[in-house]
Amino acid sequence: MELLAILISSMLINNIVLMQFLGLCSFFGVSTKMKSVVGMGLAVIVVIFLAALITYPIYKFVLVELRITYIDTIAFILVIASLVQLTELVIKRVSKSLYKTLGVYLPLIATNCAVLGVALINVSDIQNTTYPEALMYALGSGLGYAFIIITFTAIRLRLDSANVPKALKGMPIALVTAGLMALAFMGLSGII
Repeated sequence: MELLAILISSMLINNIVLMQFLGLCSFFGVSTKMKSVVGMGLAVIVVIFLAALITYPIYKFVLVELRITYIDTIAFILVIASLVQLTELVIKRVSKSLYKTLGVYLPLIATNCAVLGVALINVSDIQNTTYPEALMYALGSGLGYAFIIITFTAIRLRLDSANVPKALKGMPIALVTAGLMALAFMGLSGII
């Protein structure tokens, strides 16, 4: 039951995009076409989960044991960059159209602060966080990222055809929309 609470909390209540403001570059950059957003969401879910799967044991059993925890960010960036390269190769082989649609944003997953942020959050309290909890947090964070970016894109596509004042067209209305979504999700903070 505790793992389910972690999953729901990281997905909705402590959403990495709306509550922690991580991953905003790809959030705003990719959210113009639904096809690219679904692909980006799936790629981020996979990369965040695999990064947690690998970085937690590296931190706990290598960096802590060798007393070199100060290089955690460098070690995690290397792991994440490798995972993104692997994900990029898989997407390129499986769906060339999705690969072309994601364009520059696919390599940006490697520098997506959401992926690194989740890895660092997972190890921030290593004595009190178990491996299954870290994996559940990563899965919930990835699912939350995908859910929010898909929802945001659906709203943004509707706004493109709406009667929005000229001064607010494009990115300004997108920022207002993201702010309103963040306020709405703040209302969930007392649930769990």
